[in-house]
Amino acid sequence: MRLKTKKTINNKARSNTPTRVDKSSAAADMGLLIMANSARNQPGAEITAERKVTREVETDPLETLQAFYEKNKKMISTITTVVLGVVVVYFAYTKLYKGPAEEKAATALSFPQMYFQADSLNMALNGDGKNLGFTKIAKKYDGTAAGNLANYYEGVCLLKMGDFKGAIKSLEAFNGKGTMVAYQAWGLLGDAYMETGNSAKAIENFKKATGDKDNVMVTPMYLYHMALAYEAGNQANDAKAALKRIRDEYPRSMQARDVDKELARLGEVN
Repeated sequence: MRLKTKKTINNKARSNTPTRVDKSSAAADMGLLIMANSARNQPGAEITAERKVTREVETDPLETLQAFYEKNKKMISTITTVVLGVVVVYFAYTKLYKGPAEEKAATALSFPQMYFQADSLNMALNGDGKNLGFTKIAKKYDGTAAGNLANYYEGVCLLKMGDFKGAIKSLEAFNGKGTMVAYQAWGLLGDAYMETGNSAKAIENFKKATGDKDNVMVTPMYLYHMALAYEAGNQANDAKAALKRIRDEYPRSMQARDVDKELARLGEVN
């Protein structure tokens, strides 16, 4: 009787103890159960939805390009036409006009060059009645390499003939970039300005003429001319500096022979 009473009491104790339930765990179980039922009721639904999303995200580049062209084909066609037009015009100008013009100009220039070398300046400048001189070649073949070079020759002829203003005009019209006489042209332009009494413009061009340190013929010659221009402008110190450059950098040049004498004349004594 005692044992039975104890067992009964223990059972009552267990029945009176409240049962703890994990709500989150129960909710998760319930969610799994619903998903399982849904999967059984609609097989393949998840895969279909995933493929649908993938198709929406992925876009065919060709389709995009085609759509862009269809939308902007008028503008694209116009741009293409303009570009092709420019290419055709450039090709036609280079091959059909500029090329033959360069050849004709070079041929025409060869005749006055022969007169120039013979020191027949008037015929070199104005022609011999049959062949053009530098003046007309420069105008007729303007825009060609030979026409540009004719400006240089015209300037040299005019300088030698004493037409200093005409020489300045022709030499300034000459573009020496890429030619072998660029520094020489600046030097001659400086000489022409000196003859007109404009020592400032002369010095400006002499500086350009002496810009090539490796030119042992032209650079020391125009350093000497620059020293004379500085002296004419009452800039004795600058004149001395130009002369010292000849002495130090070009000791074997013809101008170096007279440097010490010129420096002494300016009051510079070693």
